[in-house]
Amino acid sequence: MGTFHYNRTIHFADTDAAGVVFFARYLSIAHEAYEEALGAAGIPLGEFFKDNGIVIPVAKSEVSYLRPLIAGDAIRVDVTPTRTSDHGFTLDFVLWKVGPPEKRAAVMRTGHVCINSANRAKTPLPADLVSWIEN
Repeated sequence: MGTFHYNRTIHFADTDAAGVVFFARYLSIAHEAYEEALGAAGIPLGEFFKDNGIVIPVAKSEVSYLRPLIAGDAIRVDVTPTRTSDHGFTLDFVLWKVGPPEKRAAVMRTGHVCINSANRAKTPLPADLVSWIEN
């Protein structure tokens, strides 16, 4: 897939009492970008997030916060998927504060694993998701 770019503005609801983006909202914004990337690839979100016998939860996440963001800031989130196994993949996110000058605001990674929803055993990734990750 390469890298998908998602543009967004920071909203007041994203911020905490100090007026900067609340730390957990960075991951929420990253997940928005993930959903937009799936949609742009033609993967119907209603079907993807429905329990069809498999689920693909986030198994790991990490974030480095590089600079504060405030309401009104224009941002871009770059999303890059990488397959890690037959049943897993990672998403690398770079959240940019749009300039000038453009500056990195956060770097994030989420690890995802495909599991059977009934018994929680690892199961192969669906073909449409593999296609999205690898193309």
